Amino acid sequence: MAERRAQGETITWQAGHCYLGEILVAHSSNGVCAVLPGESRDELVAELARRFPEATLAHANDSRADWFTAVMSYLIDSRRPLSIKLDLRGTEFQCAVWRTLQDIPSGSSASYGEIARRMGVPTASRAVAGACAANPLAVVVPCHRVLRGDGSLSGYRWGVKRKQAVLSHEQGLSER
Repeated sequence: MAERRAQGETITWQAGHCYLGEILVAHSSNGVCAVLPGESRDELVAELARRFPEATLAHANDSRADWFTAVMSYLIDSRRPLSIKLDLRGTEFQCAVWRTLQDIPSGSSASYGEIARRMGVPTASRAVAGACAANPLAVVVPCHRVLRGDGSLSGYRWGVKRKQAVLSHEQGLSER
């Protein structure tokens, strides 16, 4: 998809560490375009390069950049509203799913079928799952809050172990 290629764009990134491991946050001129957890900074930079093959990637080298600190603060406490703009890049359907997911409050969950019904396409639960799997904005677009219809965990782009970690972290916040 052309919008993912980011031809001629500069994508600025910064990496940090939190309870999910290494985190890479990337920012375009339109907002945060990727939040990627992983095992190593090199792995995450390579994933960012795959996502934006025609962009110039620039290391921000500034852990105080507003967009980076906003994401890191949100990872610590997702009950507070995210204070930065997101640059959602996907198909029209994927972006609609990702916007719908942002309405699920921290500490809560929904099923793939519920999300499909909220969007007015009740038979699209598999497509919703596909959009969740394509989400490049871990935690800030909360695909981790989407569970199977029976309430059990299902796959997660960054591993079920991380999905459980985010859900447990958010549950702990809501119990405070």
